[in-house]
Amino acid sequence: MFEKTGQLPDKNLLFSILTLLTFGWILSFSASLGHFSSYGYFMKQTVFIILGLSLGYTVLKVPLYFYKNHSKLFFIITLICLALVFLPEPIGKTVKGSTRWINFVLFKFQPSEMMKLVMILFMGGFLVRQEKDLRKPYMGFIKTLIIIGASSFLLLLEPDIGATFIISATAFAMLLTAGVYLKQLFIVGASVVAVFIVILFQIPNRVERLTSFWREDLWLNESEKVWQTKQALIGIARGDWTGVGLGNGIQKYTKLPEPHTDMIFAIIGEETGIVGMLFVLFTFAYIVLKGFKIAKDALKSNRKYSSYVAFGICTWLSMQFSVNIAMNLGLIPPKGFTLPLISYGGSSMIFALISLAILLRIDMESRCEYSKQKHYV
Repeated sequence: MFEKTGQLPDKNLLFSILTLLTFGWILSFSASLGHFSSYGYFMKQTVFIILGLSLGYTVLKVPLYFYKNHSKLFFIITLICLALVFLPEPIGKTVKGSTRWINFVLFKFQPSEMMKLVMILFMGGFLVRQEKDLRKPYMGFIKTLIIIGASSFLLLLEPDIGATFIISATAFAMLLTAGVYLKQLFIVGASVVAVFIVILFQIPNRVERLTSFWREDLWLNESEKVWQTKQALIGIARGDWTGVGLGNGIQKYTKLPEPHTDMIFAIIGEETGIVGMLFVLFTFAYIVLKGFKIAKDALKSNRKYSSYVAFGICTWLSMQFSVNIAMNLGLIPPKGFTLPLISYGGSSMIFALISLAILLRIDMESRCEYSKQKHYV
């Protein structure tokens, strides 16, 4: 399974990842100071990062054809894990009305984070296989909908609308970049939009509920989502250009819910200011743009599976990053989206690091003088 390419990981990309990871590690500790168990959060996050880096180092040694050959097995295992969360405690774990975790005593595992990566690995192999057999395009497209629908059904039962959106959008983006089923995608997409519009205007007050978050007069009330957004913006405003200093923010204590997970970007704005926020934005933008270039280079070498996987990883991470920033800035209602490499969280941190390690491996194989061999996909 392990195979050397004779190449080292891209130094600039690796440095950017580790820099953002270190920055997030420090900020997640600062953001958790409002909790009585802040040092417990810090120690857990440290363990998660070490575990993620260890698994990432292992992944760097694994050739891409291993994931292609075993992607079906990974997908089935992940679907089983998504179903296991519904078992009664102590196996399944429900928090704030959402059943998303498997309880392993020492830590809680969130299968939806695993599915974000596994869907990419599986769809990459599926697209390569389907390109060779386009005689029945509608049958292939139906298979695609079944694949995406299987995971979406289980995720919506949890419920986890955020993960459902990210996984489905990433899978459809991979379909578009592969250039298959474009006609079918257009027909289904147009039909879904038309049905949504009809339903939207048939149900009384539905438009009102959909747009209420952006109404100015709504900011006069104290609803949970509006309160969270108001406190995030207050924190960012306090930070101004250079911030109030690490650990000196006050929003995390009693004002801002989930400061160390979903709303950590607001803490970054308060404590490090616009300078800190721009640092995060530019560093992450470099990682993602470099990743898309890796996908492009792999495609030029006719390594389609590697290209699809790299594209999928970058699409997933960029969407999740963008949505998290948008909800911290009050552009959309708050939802359960972590900030990759920065927010506190075991499953999200580990699988983000594994995904980036796969991206580094793809680049290493592209630069390898043996990259045209059959086993490099």
